[in-house]
Amino acid sequence: MSDSLIIVCPHCHAPNRVPHDKLAAGGSCGKCKQPLFSGYPVELDAASFEKHIGRSEIPVLVDFWAPWCGPCRMMAPAFVQAASQLEPQVRLAKLNTEEHQGIAARFGIRSIPTMILFKGGREIARQSGAMDAGSIVRWVRAVL
Repeated sequence: MSDSLIIVCPHCHAPNRVPHDKLAAGGSCGKCKQPLFSGYPVELDAASFEKHIGRSEIPVLVDFWAPWCGPCRMMAPAFVQAASQLEPQVRLAKLNTEEHQGIAARFGIRSIPTMILFKGGREIARQSGAMDAGSIVRWVRAVL
């Protein structure tokens, strides 16, 4: 096992090597100098989705949502709260299914909000429907 992890920057999406013992401190991106963790979900597009899912060595929880979806908007503050509780062990991210329909179709998203937990580039769990922050955190911790 390596003594460091690859963490993808939430700002410039560059991969960064972070020692395990420094993960809790978060650190800054070597490229853009921004914090690697902000306690806030990362907004993904097609290119950054591939980088975060494919390169990140921590689990990534993606909220598949759309702006017109009432339950998605209701869950948004809870997802932010969950990010502040799960980082830096888990990266939380959001993907707008209206803007990125190809990715939503690739993962068979039929209802929103749907959250998919990825680890090592693979889907390991999925949950559909709005949840409160405590339920999101408990579900992720139970899966991991």
